[in-house]
Amino acid sequence: MRIAVLKERAAGECRVAATPETVKKFIALGATVAIEEGAGAGASIPDEAYRDAGGEVTAGPLAVAGAQIVLGVQAPDPLALAGAQPGAWVAATFDPFGARERVEAYANGGFEALAMEFMPRITRAQSMDVLSSQSNLAGYKAVIASADVYGRAFPMMMTAAGTVQAARVFVMGVGVAGLQAIATAKRLGAQVSATDVRSATKEQIQSLGAKPIFVENVAGIEGEGSGGYATEMSEEYQAAQAELVSSHIAKQDIVITTALIPGRAAPRLVSDAQIASMKPGSVIFDLAVAQGGNVEGSVADEVVVKHGVKLIGFANTATHLAADASALFARNLYNFLSAFWDTEQGRPVLDEEIGDAVRLTQGGKLVNARLLE
Repeated sequence: MRIAVLKERAAGECRVAATPETVKKFIALGATVAIEEGAGAGASIPDEAYRDAGGEVTAGPLAVAGAQIVLGVQAPDPLALAGAQPGAWVAATFDPFGARERVEAYANGGFEALAMEFMPRITRAQSMDVLSSQSNLAGYKAVIASADVYGRAFPMMMTAAGTVQAARVFVMGVGVAGLQAIATAKRLGAQVSATDVRSATKEQIQSLGAKPIFVENVAGIEGEGSGGYATEMSEEYQAAQAELVSSHIAKQDIVITTALIPGRAAPRLVSDAQIASMKPGSVIFDLAVAQGGNVEGSVADEVVVKHGVKLIGFANTATHLAADASALFARNLYNFLSAFWDTEQGRPVLDEEIGDAVRLTQGGKLVNARLLE
């Protein structure tokens, strides 16, 4: 079994799909691992570290030659897979709904595309869930980046010259990223509040010492939405939430929005009028900016100033913590493939529950139910 790890080509992508730790583990399973030269440079992993782990470090075309499995953070261009074995697996993130043409190109090329973002949110797949591992770091980075842009201190400080009031941080969307944002803001000493359309998250917010802000008398989602994500709410709920947010957001110093709906544009949570109600110098971090944005007027990788409020957000937040993000992503991939490793065949053999969930293409055609609906 030959596994290839290519250098990421996407603009601004610094992560890598394998680390010396996971290379060594794959080799222990009996695989050969080839890594393209410079693949780990963005994550501060030198080629020599891969060699020390037993990997073959070589030029890209040689790395992929004869490969039966190719690992990536973002799915490579199918043309970069020339030389891989027919039917080779490619395990990476594909953005299947947003990059349908690329998925179809994989089918036409005869590759088996395995979309890691389609990993089902079930107990036994938690260690394989790249969305959770990367969102966790993204929630942390959102707070750190906001603190950097915000022109004041986060914690309350009592000094001889007077008292500095604690920053008020409001987190909108309490998934993995939102929970980490709450925890990070609390650690920095801020007064933190949070909201979500899922009423079941109220206890999670309180457990982290934050104040829950929820719509009353209008039904939200009692438990989790599909796959652990929120789903789109009724117009009545959206109107009630907008009214609640408008009264609360005007008092905040930092707002962090995290709402995403798989396969859909990010829901709009903060309007221009709501931005105008905030104090000059406030900051809004839009974690969903790459998917259309939760905040009106936010632009990926730019600081936009509207009504004296700074709107920020990264197209790829996790890559700003490339070393840690790569370590977690690489472990997700190893946990995925090793869980199905068949010792006799010397390769992984996927089951139906997880295999059918992540497999996009097989035998020259699209096979994923979510894409065929």
